[in-house]
Amino acid sequence: MQTKATLRFTIMALLVAIGIVGSSFLWFPAGVAKAYPVQHAVNIIAAVTLGPGPAVIIAFMIALIRNLLGIGTVLAFPGSIIGALLAGLLYKWTGKTYGAAIGEVIGTGIIGALISVPIASLLLGKNAGAFAFIPPFFISSLAGAILSLLLLPALKKALRQENRGKSSAEQDMEKASTL
Repeated sequence: MQTKATLRFTIMALLVAIGIVGSSFLWFPAGVAKAYPVQHAVNIIAAVTLGPGPAVIIAFMIALIRNLLGIGTVLAFPGSIIGALLAGLLYKWTGKTYGAAIGEVIGTGIIGALISVPIASLLLGKNAGAFAFIPPFFISSLAGAILSLLLLPALKKALRQENRGKSSAEQDMEKASTL
């Protein structure tokens, strides 16, 4: 059991690292903001592979470290956290990766953008309407959703191959421990 927890935390740390490094190299301007699709792809991958709770923790850690390094803003928090949560919940409800992708796009691209309006005003001194944030947040999360939908089939295949060598009892134990 301890090995399972260690593996879970290691995967979480790896996804945080991928989110930070990937965001440093893969971004593009999108309206008043910069689009960081790797952050959104990581949110969806975490939601599908680990569930909503770990996905939210990973999103928070990526946003926090990016802010501490000076490569993010406080607006990374509402979008990424809400997107990760909704991605995890929709994947849990639908069992489909596209459910997680839709959750990320709605959570970040719409809900996170709307929550960012008062945050930008209070903390950044930027008075902007919702339409200043929705297009860039939506574009960024959509790009990340597409990226994750391209990566997840290969990731799922690799995980299935890893499980092939295990007995059905071992697989059942792993499934039960993740619930």
